[in-house]
Amino acid sequence: MPDLHKKTRKLMLEHWQLYLLLLFPLINLIIFKYLPILGLQMAFKDFRVSKGMWDSPWVGLKHFQAFFTSPNFWAIIGNTVTISLYTIVAAFPFAILLAIGMNELSSARARKTVQFFTYAPYFISTVVLVSMMMQMFDPRIGILTRLLQLFGYRGDNVFGSATAFRHLYVWSGVWQQTGYNAIMYLAALTAINVELYDAAKVDGCSKWQRIWHVDLPGIQPTIIILLILNMGYIMSVGFEKVYLMQNPMNLENSEIIATYVYRMGLINSNFSFSTAVGFFNSLINLILMLSVNKAAQKVGETSLW
Repeated sequence: MPDLHKKTRKLMLEHWQLYLLLLFPLINLIIFKYLPILGLQMAFKDFRVSKGMWDSPWVGLKHFQAFFTSPNFWAIIGNTVTISLYTIVAAFPFAILLAIGMNELSSARARKTVQFFTYAPYFISTVVLVSMMMQMFDPRIGILTRLLQLFGYRGDNVFGSATAFRHLYVWSGVWQQTGYNAIMYLAALTAINVELYDAAKVDGCSKWQRIWHVDLPGIQPTIIILLILNMGYIMSVGFEKVYLMQNPMNLENSEIIATYVYRMGLINSNFSFSTAVGFFNSLINLILMLSVNKAAQKVGETSLW
């Protein structure tokens, strides 16, 4: 053991520049990921700003019980899960199909053109995206509103419709993120052995058969890993976009855990209650990720660990 420590110190001294580079992200990880864990104790305390986090009295599971018995509990959970599952079901296949389609393009110029037009929306900020949607669905001058009216839509305000909220949120996300999400699958496709394609051609496989028997099995581990990670965030629908799209008219379907925590914690200053809700949210995400990972282990050989 002393020899191992001596060897480790020697390597660290020899490559001190690399360890110095590692120091900054490590400090960032500790400050913004691990130190905030101490704040979870507020979920079990009746936090008072005057007393501080350490001197506030313990109240046990009081705030968790208040959330579970809240009349909004099932509505908030339902909205969060519905939007998240809808996003996964709608967005997941498009990224795979786009990656396979770009991989099949023989022209490098055509591939770069498709990449540009599909990657570009990802770099539009959430604020700008929602502003664009508000303009396009404006009841008076909105291009998309007029287009919908040609197909029989008679509503006055699409953005104020609780029914339309989920569709607007999900499909705008599909448009914005599909190109970026396809990068992982493209990388996995490039790692497939070329000899498999040659063997498939020799066997007389058509293009569709090569996609089904070579491409999809080749990227299957990547699909499973990304699906597990997505399931781990099923209760964590993005706050910024939902909050920007939210208004009193669509609140019925747009109130999710993230916006509820913001409203109860920062606007109503109920910090302990919002911490309890956030902690419950993270716990459910962890359980879901562990469950899906375990199921992936039993069904196939691919899993996170």
